[in-house]
Amino acid sequence: MADPLRIMLTNDDGIDSVGLHVLAEAMKPFGDITIIAPDQEFSGAGAAIGAIWENMPEVHEAHVEGFDTCWAVSGPPALCVLFARLGAFGPPPDLVVSGINPGANVGRSVYHSGTVGAALTARNGGINGVAVSQSVSNFGVEGQAWGEVIADLRWETAAAVAAAAVEAIIESPPTDDARVLNINVPDRPLSELDGWEWTTVGQQPPRAMTEVNLTPKPGHTGSHTVSFVYGDSVEQAAGTDTQAIQDGKVSMTWLSRLTDLGAANAATDLALESLLGRGATG
Repeated sequence: MADPLRIMLTNDDGIDSVGLHVLAEAMKPFGDITIIAPDQEFSGAGAAIGAIWENMPEVHEAHVEGFDTCWAVSGPPALCVLFARLGAFGPPPDLVVSGINPGANVGRSVYHSGTVGAALTARNGGINGVAVSQSVSNFGVEGQAWGEVIADLRWETAAAVAAAAVEAIIESPPTDDARVLNINVPDRPLSELDGWEWTTVGQQPPRAMTEVNLTPKPGHTGSHTVSFVYGDSVEQAAGTDTQAIQDGKVSMTWLSRLTDLGAANAATDLALESLLGRGATG
């Protein structure tokens, strides 16, 4: 009998994030789960690992209800993956799943996202990675959420889509190179999703910061606070991850060096069709 799949769960919002815990529950049927996540907020960290030769990161045992093996790392999610890949927590994982991030990681947010950065770091070590994000109303800024909307996110929708996709990846034929699937899910009940679409990375975020201003900090000569000016929603190109989310569709984007992903796409299409009761759109 084959050993269970070793699945590492991480995120960029910290070990206590509700999205991480909901995703972990959804991954239970697929293997042995180890949660290894930052001990604090690391959104926007990309694939950074920090100056580890100077910072001397620490690792602490953590508690997440329902899971036996949980660790909190004093560093960004890519560092969590690097430590796991190099055996800090036992045998390296077979699969890394990162999320659920509050706010879409589409367009140029992909390049800055710690959620996506963790999955890319897995790929660099020869491990398949999946990044999972849940959109927010009005798309947020650069795709990300403000604190007040997180409490109302439909985490279970993204978790169900992620479970279908992960099952398909596990069951599809292996490839010669690791791959990353970036999943973005509209913040809707599962029954109200308008299908899904295989997409490319858009050139613009759904909504962007358009200007930053420096305001002198009283009593601190030479120091300033930074305020932001936010633009309106940006019209997106067809076939991109940003457009799919605006249309209420799940966006499925390969961030991969591979060119032949037909088998993986077909398996994922079947899984999502079973989940959503309809075929792909677009």
